[in-house]
Amino acid sequence: MTLIRGLHNLRAQDRGCVLTIGNFDGVHLGHQALIKRTVSLAQALGARAAVLSFEPTAREYFAPERAPRRIGTLRSKLCDLQALGVDQLIVQRFDQDFAQCSAQDFIDRHLCARLDIRGLVVGDDFRFGAQRRGDFALLQQAARARGFVLEGLGSVCLDAARASSTLVRDALAQPDLARAAQLLGRPYRMVGRVRGGLKLGRTLNMPTANVMLTRAPALRLGVYVTRLRRLDGTDARALPAVSNLGVRPTLGMTRCLLETHVLNQSLDLYGAPVAVEFVQFLRAEARFDSLDALAAQMQRDKAAALAFFARQNA
Repeated sequence: MTLIRGLHNLRAQDRGCVLTIGNFDGVHLGHQALIKRTVSLAQALGARAAVLSFEPTAREYFAPERAPRRIGTLRSKLCDLQALGVDQLIVQRFDQDFAQCSAQDFIDRHLCARLDIRGLVVGDDFRFGAQRRGDFALLQQAARARGFVLEGLGSVCLDAARASSTLVRDALAQPDLARAAQLLGRPYRMVGRVRGGLKLGRTLNMPTANVMLTRAPALRLGVYVTRLRRLDGTDARALPAVSNLGVRPTLGMTRCLLETHVLNQSLDLYGAPVAVEFVQFLRAEARFDSLDALAAQMQRDKAAALAFFARQNA
């Protein structure tokens, strides 16, 4: 799959695609329905399947202090879209110029002139353009005039509730991992590249693979039973693990970090892209009075994770 950073970077071969548009945070079941239909229509028309997304989101741009926490990272979105058969992801910077683009101008300049779309798949409640004045009816007029295929999909519902990023965030905040997995169609995961850290875990006999997070996550901070997968093709196994998601208050840190200890294995994961799947919540993040107290709790967390996997294999 090709990542294109900005509509201005489109190449000739990127034009003539079948497109869907949205932030697709988490790529939940509702998003998946849109994307699968986009891929199917692209195949029928002999075109590339494309997704147009935005960084930052409109809510993050207009009211960053009230914007919801992200479910996934750009890297996790890339993994999900590629698995669904998307050919190209276009990440458009959302700034003042783009925010002022009228709905009609968005159609004329971007969908038709730049992308030359052959098809467009959106939710039937999709809104776009300055002040969200563009709607499905305006797209229908454009489709008739410009000759592209337009499809509108209804909502995907679970237990009479519309699958949405808001519902996923609510489940992660509790955390209700089973409900989040229902809405996502898979276990919730975080994807990133393993970076070097303070090596404190190694000192405390629990070495960790560390993934830095650029934003505060939607998932409740704490300790979890997890599974770690390498994404570089060297090892496809889901490795039993225990992870701490938090800011490490005992050490006086403030930046959020995902630290994962693979159980009963010594691995060199530095630089490797990994996915960490969250299986069960163990406890909330806590501040300890000493490193010895922290080390003792880490061993209890490890024992709890080992016991969980032992029950699963019994």
